[in-house]
Amino acid sequence: MKNKFVFVMLALCLLVTSCSTSKPAQQAVTSNGFECPAPSPRLEVSSKILNMFVWTEYIPSDIVDCFELLYGVDVNVEYFSSNEELYAKLSSVKDSNPYDIVHPSDYMINVLIRHELLAKLDWSKLENAKNLEEGYTKMYGGALDYVVPYQLGTQAIVYNSATVQVPPTSWADLWKPEFENRIVSVDDSRVLIGAALLTLGYDVNITDKNQLDEAKKKLDELMPNVLVFDSDSPKSALIAGDADLGIVWNGEAFLAQQENPEMKYVFPSEGSISFVDGLGLVKGAGHEDAAYAFFNYMLQGDVFWLTLQDYPYTNPNRAALEFAKENHADVYNAYMASEVTNTPPIVFQASHTIEDVGDALTLYDEIWLEVKAGASK
Repeated sequence: MKNKFVFVMLALCLLVTSCSTSKPAQQAVTSNGFECPAPSPRLEVSSKILNMFVWTEYIPSDIVDCFELLYGVDVNVEYFSSNEELYAKLSSVKDSNPYDIVHPSDYMINVLIRHELLAKLDWSKLENAKNLEEGYTKMYGGALDYVVPYQLGTQAIVYNSATVQVPPTSWADLWKPEFENRIVSVDDSRVLIGAALLTLGYDVNITDKNQLDEAKKKLDELMPNVLVFDSDSPKSALIAGDADLGIVWNGEAFLAQQENPEMKYVFPSEGSISFVDGLGLVKGAGHEDAAYAFFNYMLQGDVFWLTLQDYPYTNPNRAALEFAKENHADVYNAYMASEVTNTPPIVFQASHTIEDVGDALTLYDEIWLEVKAGASK
């Protein structure tokens, strides 16, 4: 009779999930100790691989790792340091493209569209796009058909107030002789040429060769002041004290400021250079189902908030901000209190947007190669 009772109890344990001998489902946790939120919604994915080509130091590793753990997909990530590097690589493998997702910024989005390297997105598969703030997504214009908004921001001037006696207020100030060998700059041809054009009173998207020649001469004059070009981590030279000023993205300036509060970010009087970027689906991608699953997972508020912590640029994801406010108040408050990363609308309105200049892009590339070659002598 006793054995029969034990048998019945064991059978009940198999049927009742609350039985003390049952084991809870294991939580997916990354190597950093981050507990992965469940995908919502969870999409059907048959692909076992996802290949990405993205900016260095820009997508939190926990987002990628969680996607791998939760979907059983191996994510192969390659990194680039400039839009030009992205285009050179992607255009060279057009007929045998190895990538599913790429990560272009500002003018390069339209260059890739023009060269038919991006696939038009099916927004019906992007349920979590509802988390994006419309006020920011409007800034993408027609590019929104081809990229999922990621982050936005400005490119302006950062300086160490402890070592720079007279704070710069304009792009033109960076040409001062006292800044010789003291500037770290992003390795971005359109931004540097754009800054030179602004000091001359020209638009950042001009195609006139004579005006561009003037900008080249102006840039040649700036080169003695540039200590190093670094688009991987321009904040590093500032934090280490190797450079006193920087031409950098706002997220890098914010992170440098977190390390050293003496770092100040300046929106130049001529106007900062703003940017938008997004993740695009490469035309002919071999793992489209995994790409859409990644886009949706990334856009979840309880996932995308990681960008506020790791790479805090201007954040277009309303759900991410709400999640951070409720669960990570320190991160949220630091973001909201800073005009560096939480860019005021008036700054965007006064900024300059780098656009696709068509065939004139060759002129910009030639100028940049010549300027950097001269600087290395």
